[in-house]
Amino acid sequence: MKELELKYGCNPNQKPSKIYVNDGRDLPIEVLNGKPGYINFLDAFNGWQLVSELKKATGYPAATSFKHVSPAGAAIGKPLDDTMKKIYFVEDIDDLSPIACAYARARGADRMSSYGDFIALSDVCDVSAAKIIRKEFSDGIIAPGYEPEALELLKEKKKGAYAIIKIDPSYKPQPVEHKDVFGITFEQGRNEVEINDSLLTNVVTKNKDIPESAKHDMIIALITLKYTQSNSVCFVKDGQAIGIGAGQQSRVHCVRLAGQKADNWLLRQCPKVMNLQFVDGIKRADRDNAIDNYIGEAYMDVLKEGAWQKIFKVKPERLTDEEKREWLDQMDDVVLGSDAFFPFSDSIERGAKSGVKYVVQPGGSIRDQDVIDCCDEYGMAMVCNGVRLFHH
Repeated sequence: MKELELKYGCNPNQKPSKIYVNDGRDLPIEVLNGKPGYINFLDAFNGWQLVSELKKATGYPAATSFKHVSPAGAAIGKPLDDTMKKIYFVEDIDDLSPIACAYARARGADRMSSYGDFIALSDVCDVSAAKIIRKEFSDGIIAPGYEPEALELLKEKKKGAYAIIKIDPSYKPQPVEHKDVFGITFEQGRNEVEINDSLLTNVVTKNKDIPESAKHDMIIALITLKYTQSNSVCFVKDGQAIGIGAGQQSRVHCVRLAGQKADNWLLRQCPKVMNLQFVDGIKRADRDNAIDNYIGEAYMDVLKEGAWQKIFKVKPERLTDEEKREWLDQMDDVVLGSDAFFPFSDSIERGAKSGVKYVVQPGGSIRDQDVIDCCDEYGMAMVCNGVRLFHH
């Protein structure tokens, strides 16, 4: 297939629309079900690059949950403990495979942002992963293959309209890429920088102790940032992104956004949150929204009289600011990655509130020393890798 006609572009008024390989080759994909749209394919191809690079760099199966051309979550397939299974709502699925664990982590990091996601898997989608995906509200999936039973499970989604794309993992794009804006063609070399341990040697802080687990998380942060709309930062812990900030004009605002997401990820593991008793039959999106409100500033939206009865069997006690701070203070060993240099130390100050112990960023600011000094105050170890990862 040389080209694929699409219903429309980014918006319904943008016609005609199609995808094709500009060097005349066949498209490296096969649409197995549904009719993916323009934005679906943007998410699919960016997501596929992310997970295939994660798999190559770490050796683990990888998954990402993409929304509006940025990842809402990304993770490798490390096993889930009982707490993770509960907060990701996969307790009922037996024998979770590595690729299923990867997607559970990617989807579960920021469930609010992942609602209606496009999924990318580095490995064949098996039945275990399909059982998770079947329960979630999602627009579609791209993977190198599908087990027959998994494919049938996915085809049942969205009344049979779920978008399922199979990609040829051997496909390699041309080294130069093009983009049209306002009728003007931009040309650049593809960002083919390989992210591996060789980028983590320049430790600029007094603390130079970075364990292998933290280096692993730094790699995950950098690869995630490579496919996230800039400005972007990423908080990573134990093999998964737990907070991604994208597209902010100010870097510290980006850090605040990602840091709040990271905080929410940890707060969801707090006993008060894990023990919330929801009414029978509550929809998954309503449950996720209620949890987000309960742990945030809008807690009265779900605790006020007349509202809580529609959500909870028993009215929960408020999670106080003091309780939240005490719980969050347990956070440690978090990696903070940035796609460009930190111009001020304020981003480091905010990262410290979310348990950041390791930082990876390009460096190159005239205030690098201020940022290094701030890291030293908190005992953080920081790598300046010298590689900017803007993505637009």
